[in-house]
Amino acid sequence: MTTASTAAPAEQAANLYDGAVPVARLADNKIYRHVISVVVDNEAGVLARVTGLFSGRGYNIESLTVSEVDKAKQVSRINVVTSGTHQVIEQIKNQLGRLVPVHVVSDLTDDGPSIERELALLKVIGVGKKRNDALKWADKHGANIVESTPKSFIFQLVGTPGEIDEFIERIRDLGLAEVSRTGVTAIACGPVAIDRKSEGAGGGEITLADNGPGS
Repeated sequence: MTTASTAAPAEQAANLYDGAVPVARLADNKIYRHVISVVVDNEAGVLARVTGLFSGRGYNIESLTVSEVDKAKQVSRINVVTSGTHQVIEQIKNQLGRLVPVHVVSDLTDDGPSIERELALLKVIGVGKKRNDALKWADKHGANIVESTPKSFIFQLVGTPGEIDEFIERIRDLGLAEVSRTGVTAIACGPVAIDRKSEGAGGGEITLADNGPGS
């Protein structure tokens, strides 16, 4: 986990060129999927700065979700699914941590076990056997019917991206007409929050890392 700081670049943590990342890891040229959570100030232009960092450097965004998570502190959480070599991922985290509105950058893939979920709405149009088969697959996968007409259904499914992908393939030839997906939202397992505050510290309140000098 990387915490942003306004200290001089030489003092900033998690700089991959300062030897913080093993050389062997950086030499691995395989492509890996990572889920990165970023806690930011909820202010105009922040999302554009984060996405601009990715697009400006040619980094891939497979999924992106953002929402305010604390109205009182006016902070939002961005979940980004990206892929790249270990070196590219370290560069992404390092550069995200240098953005002024960013409080915390957490690589949920590297930091330990985490939970990923996505919500999908799927419209199926059909009658007869295809309609019945679609209903059977929906029941098997735990999808809920949120709207129904004599000729169509809208299913709601919450699960991992892989589970949603599988359901889509199962009903693709049964009248699947439209899909809307939220993108991945994720959270780390265990008692430690993204701000590194342990469960034992009490309250469960979000306490952002200090962004002042010397943090």
